[in-house]
Amino acid sequence: MSEAEKLFHLYLISDSTGETINAVAKAVCARFEGARAIEHSYGLIRSSKQLERALKAVESAPGPVLYSIVQPELSTRLEEACLDFDIPCISVLDPFVTILGSYLGVGLRGQPGRQNPMNKEYFERIAALNYTVSHDDGQNQHDLEEADIVLVGVSRTSKTPTCMYLANRGIRAANVPLVPGVTPTENLMSLTKPLVIGLTASPDRLVQIRKNRLLSLNETGETDYIDPSYVKEETTEARRLFARNNWHVID
Repeated sequence: MSEAEKLFHLYLISDSTGETINAVAKAVCARFEGARAIEHSYGLIRSSKQLERALKAVESAPGPVLYSIVQPELSTRLEEACLDFDIPCISVLDPFVTILGSYLGVGLRGQPGRQNPMNKEYFERIAALNYTVSHDDGQNQHDLEEADIVLVGVSRTSKTPTCMYLANRGIRAANVPLVPGVTPTENLMSLTKPLVIGLTASPDRLVQIRKNRLLSLNETGETDYIDPSYVKEETTEARRLFARNNWHVID
């Protein structure tokens, strides 16, 4: 491994052998230079007990989760856990399955609990996912007005995982980071249609989350990013911004 190479944990969770999801992970990771995934594969996950074992591993060494699970109760539990852990959770097959099913106009074979994909709900879900991915981390703020929800907050307040969770339920969610010393854009400040929500957390919790993030990237130096007094000031300024604009706040 080169000195500049970044290691990160990547969890591949499937209710079958896992061959498909492993192939997807390999293809995606190959596109990123200077980063290498430590892969943790969990195949044949078909019960809550099996899933909880995988989630314990995810919690102990956080990293993005790619999954392919049919049972709605298991996939929902996985998504909600990842939201709590503040990590991305991505269903690798659902978008393609939905689009193909809609095109063919047929139901899914051998997948309990799923509805025929050719309906308004599924089209809205795909549109929401596309919108959310293209409006992550402050991207494309020129059309934020088209969002249903816009999440705003300092670094590591679960903006991206929350947006993906909402998008999977057909909600167009964008997120904008608050960066110290950078004035929020007029595009954000002038919003009238979307529900704007400020996300925050206690300074102590943010410091710990940020330290864990830096450790996962093999960065151990002391910076303002993890300095308790600096982080406290960050969160204070964020709350002031939320209050001035009468934005809803979730802690």
